[in-house]
Amino acid sequence: MDGQAPPPQRGALEARRGPLALLIAPIAVMIACGYVADALWPTLVEDHPLWLLGLSPRNRYVVLVVNRIDLWVYYLVGTARLVLPDPFFFALGWFYGPAALRWMEQRTPTVGSVMRRLERWFVRWGHPLVVLIPNNYVCLIAGAAGMSPWLFAFLNVTGTVGRLLFLQIIGDVFSGPIDTVLGWIADYRIPLLVVSVVAVAITVGGELRRGRREIQGLQELEHSAGTEPDPAAAPDRPAAPRQGPPPAGRPGPGADAGPAPGGSSPPGVGPEEAAVTATSRWRARHRRSR
Repeated sequence: MDGQAPPPQRGALEARRGPLALLIAPIAVMIACGYVADALWPTLVEDHPLWLLGLSPRNRYVVLVVNRIDLWVYYLVGTARLVLPDPFFFALGWFYGPAALRWMEQRTPTVGSVMRRLERWFVRWGHPLVVLIPNNYVCLIAGAAGMSPWLFAFLNVTGTVGRLLFLQIIGDVFSGPIDTVLGWIADYRIPLLVVSVVAVAITVGGELRRGRREIQGLQELEHSAGTEPDPAAAPDRPAAPRQGPPPAGRPGPGADAGPAPGGSSPPGVGPEEAAVTATSRWRARHRRSR
């Protein structure tokens, strides 16, 4: 039909799609390592601080162990562990684009809200976001927006080293209170260990109950990747015919929608579509600037 982009060719789709299992499997392994750290951290922080940093680089764990290991080891292991999942999320967004964004948004309402907010921010502050907040969500958005992999790697490593430096300063300034907390953890290691293991078991149980839905979402991601045209790369569509003013007493199209909350999306456009359009605008703008 006129005005519709032609369907993508099969060869182009296969070239764009990546091996989903090879991207998801390492992410799943790192999530499992995080669960192990969350369960055993009262023991690891005292006996094996480097293991704790390698299993999970959460800020609270990093602050607890920064004064217990050599600085060169701290920066080497800390940088490697923090950066390790980022290329996989970037590649997930790079290969699967809007489908990957929707998959992440639909995991939970909280994740969806955070993702849509970050996607809107990425249009204006894409580079600073990768430096300041190089988390899984931002890495996924950067890949979906088509950021240069080399630029992404440079910004990501720079922001990660800066984060470790900041946490090192925090650990140095508050070394006294941190030592007090570590002493308290050592005194109550067994009760804390029991509570941590139970909490992780409950969390993992919830994830397993949700596992079937996650698998279905990944299957949909695999099938839908590349099936939608890129709004930034699609040919210009013919302008819609101009409509005359509505009859008296009848509201115009979209009049009952009211203003979008916070100006996040125009009337008639859902938040998911607005977020995907935002990343497409970022991609189109940077293509023109090259």
